Amino acid sequence: MATENCDAVNMDPDIELLSDEEIERDAEAFKEQGNAFYIKKDYTEAFNYYTKAIDMCPKNASYYGNRAATLMMLCRYREALEDSQQAVRLDNSFMKGHLREGKCHLSLGNAMAASRCFQKVLELEPDNSQAQQELKNAESILEYERMAEIGFEKRDFRMVVFCMDRALECASACHKFKILKAECLALLGRYPEAQSVASDILRMDSTNADALYVRGLCLYYEDCIDKAVQFFVQALRMAPDHDKARLACRNSKALKAKKEEGNKAFKEGNFEAAYDLYSEALTIDPNNIKTNAKLFCNRATVGSKLKKLEQAIEDCTKAIKLDETYIKAYLRRAQCYMDTEQYEEGVRDYEKVYQTEKTKEHKHLLKTAQLELKKSKRKDYYKILGVDKNATEEEIKKAYRKRALLHHPDRHSSASTEVQKEEEKKFKEVGEAFSVLSDAKKKARYDSGQDLEDDGMNMGDFDANNIFKAFFGGPGGFSFEASGPGNFFFQFG
Repeated sequence: MATENCDAVNMDPDIELLSDEEIERDAEAFKEQGNAFYIKKDYTEAFNYYTKAIDMCPKNASYYGNRAATLMMLCRYREALEDSQQAVRLDNSFMKGHLREGKCHLSLGNAMAASRCFQKVLELEPDNSQAQQELKNAESILEYERMAEIGFEKRDFRMVVFCMDRALECASACHKFKILKAECLALLGRYPEAQSVASDILRMDSTNADALYVRGLCLYYEDCIDKAVQFFVQALRMAPDHDKARLACRNSKALKAKKEEGNKAFKEGNFEAAYDLYSEALTIDPNNIKTNAKLFCNRATVGSKLKKLEQAIEDCTKAIKLDETYIKAYLRRAQCYMDTEQYEEGVRDYEKVYQTEKTKEHKHLLKTAQLELKKSKRKDYYKILGVDKNATEEEIKKAYRKRALLHHPDRHSSASTEVQKEEEKKFKEVGEAFSVLSDAKKKARYDSGQDLEDDGMNMGDFDANNIFKAFFGGPGGFSFEASGPGNFFFQFG
């Protein structure tokens, strides 16, 4: 049973005039008033009256126990822990004191110490169901801590967050658990949640180095590097041995410097150097998702300048994988797809961009890509003739002359049936290509992506032989003569 001896040493002068019995009676009266306020859930007033009772009788364990219970209701667990410990120091058989000490340890996340307290309660009262349940809670927290440690080592941050959420159900005032959860939320890219947890801690303790570190980490991962460095420096000021803050601060400065070097080289037109600098920056911190997404996109831009289009596409894909909302990466990849004639992929990216941001510019880019896709599915007359899209009229005629003679059926009259059919097909395609590209009106419509059939130009109506004859001067204007196996020469009339 808790001792109720009163000690008049160092008492107020007025109290010294009272007898021990009167002091004890007044102290009990304060305690009863505290109890009344406690029942009414006015814990602040209850705290005040329990404090008065303690001031009257500072060696009464039950008064400390009651004030500890009040402080727990006010979520002031560290102060409640001190009162609980004082209570059991005064009376080691005070069961409620041990129980409250254990609950305070548990709320603060010290499961091992809590377990010892609950075991002490069970020594005093083996059938105490509350202590039995709290002991199980302590064991659960220890298990969640163990699982979280393994999860962090494996970079399974979702598992760590899950474990910390479960542990915080019993250890609601444990800053260590909250900080670990916040750090993992930041590593998962859930920055607002991480910021919220860290801010809650800083409201209660503005010098908490761990919370300052997490705030900085969130800013760092959101590519606000200058602000992040300020928080890391502040954390190191509070805790000079904070290894994580020191490493993050170093990475922040290195990443910013390397990225700026790359940007400078790019602006100066030194693309090879810029490519290497962005590559070096990407090795600094694989966890910085947002900054790395920008670095991949920057390197893709440089890659496209260096004609490394497939590598540029790959870099854009990596950027998008890190940040699915990164419009600039979609636009860059789409352009690279168009430049490599992967039109369907380009259209898909432009559609994604336009769905996200319906601007006039994005609409124009999408329509242009759709037109190129449509054009790519037609016969490529320029390719058939082997000329550039900007070829002159004379270059087109020269190309037709060469290809028409190369694929003319008469030249392959002694070849196999299969070869004859293939060459005849090519001969017709060459004639078709020339009939369009040599006609200014048809060529303009073809270049603009219009279907020639839609304009009444049925390409099935032309005769490749007639085009050939007209080009070479009519019937009898030439003949194929064999000069040996597989060799021909042309004789013009």
